[in-house]
Amino acid sequence: MTENYLTVTALTKYIKRKFEQDPYLERVYLTGEISNFRNRPNAHQYFSLKDDKAKIAALMFKGAYQNLKFTPEEGMKVLVIGRISLYEASGNYQIYVEHMEPDGVGALYQALEEMKVKLKKEGLFDAPKQLISTFPKKIAIVTSPTGAVIQDIITTIKRRYPIVQLVIFPTLVQGAKAADDIVNSIRMVEAKGDFDTMIVARGGGSIEDLWPFNEEKVARAIFESKTPVISSVGHETDTTIADLVADMRAATPTAAAELSVPLLSDELIKIEQMRLRLIQSYMRKLEVLSHRLSRSLESYIFKQPQRLYEGYAQNLDILSDRLERTLSEKIQIRKQDLKLIHYKLMGANPIQLIEQKQRDLQLQNQRLLNEIERYMQNTVKRVDYAMQSLDYLSPLKIMNRGYSYVTKEDKVVKATEQIQLNDRVHIYLHDGEFEATVINKMEEKK
Repeated sequence: MTENYLTVTALTKYIKRKFEQDPYLERVYLTGEISNFRNRPNAHQYFSLKDDKAKIAALMFKGAYQNLKFTPEEGMKVLVIGRISLYEASGNYQIYVEHMEPDGVGALYQALEEMKVKLKKEGLFDAPKQLISTFPKKIAIVTSPTGAVIQDIITTIKRRYPIVQLVIFPTLVQGAKAADDIVNSIRMVEAKGDFDTMIVARGGGSIEDLWPFNEEKVARAIFESKTPVISSVGHETDTTIADLVADMRAATPTAAAELSVPLLSDELIKIEQMRLRLIQSYMRKLEVLSHRLSRSLESYIFKQPQRLYEGYAQNLDILSDRLERTLSEKIQIRKQDLKLIHYKLMGANPIQLIEQKQRDLQLQNQRLLNEIERYMQNTVKRVDYAMQSLDYLSPLKIMNRGYSYVTKEDKVVKATEQIQLNDRVHIYLHDGEFEATVINKMEEKK
């Protein structure tokens, strides 16, 4: 039944994973008193944090410990930020400290971290930076008009680049009203709009002293500035939000002055070097051109310029002969084509066609006349034949042989029953007619 039992290692790994997967233990803000502390130079620090009723083991790795701005001491009350996990070898849980500060300013550090997260999320830290002018003509200095900071900046700039114009905007850099005063000075610089660079600076101090440069309003004013901003707030180990949003950060006010202007003596040396280099370059260029000119003057083109065109003249002769042959061949071909077209045109001459049509028309007219004449002859014969047939059938022809016909009241009498005694009738003979009266009627005997 041993398969139901866990090993100590398995249980410890399980508990460790529970610690590491808990989101609430991933980042813990803890306050307590340092206990069992022994400073180990250039090494990891092991100590405990306790209060009146509990104690927790703590570990701070060398890299995080070296960034501390104070020296921890036994019994010191501190604020720490870290994560909770389990050390498997001993089975003890402990806090891995990432940041530590003396208690009393913890709220400011927490507010600072929250502001950094907010502004970073909005992109103020990662936005493209403006380039600092290499040769500024006019620099605005936003800082306190008294103290070593302004003197260091002025002394350094005038020593390095005395031709630049410096304009100081007296500004509160510490206290409750400092943030608004810094914003107003930045806006005054922007309103003038003729500055090449702006330096925002103050000396070192505690986090409370530097806090105006962590204010959101100051950060947004620097970010929105159209004039490139060099920020130099505090000492080299101090980093404010103003430093993060500025176009360039300087570790010290003196460094800011050095970054804002070049060293005039070096620039003059560079200009002189460039002048000499330019002269040397022109001299070499002149030598090259002179050598090229000499070579050109020795060329046959200038001594015997006709040789330049000999090849072209020969090519021209060859092309002229080729053109003449080509034109002759084309003309001969065109002549043959013209003859062929002439023959075709003569074959389709409209005069000959008209003459042929006229001959055809005369032939058709002759045929028509012959047909008309033949038709007339046939018609005359048919008329003569019809007249003879009609003459043979004519009653007059019969009457010439002694026959006649009788009419009564303009009606031909065909039977005796049509007339009565004393009727007046007309009798027609072949040479005339006469009128008679019926005095007797004899019917045919049946």
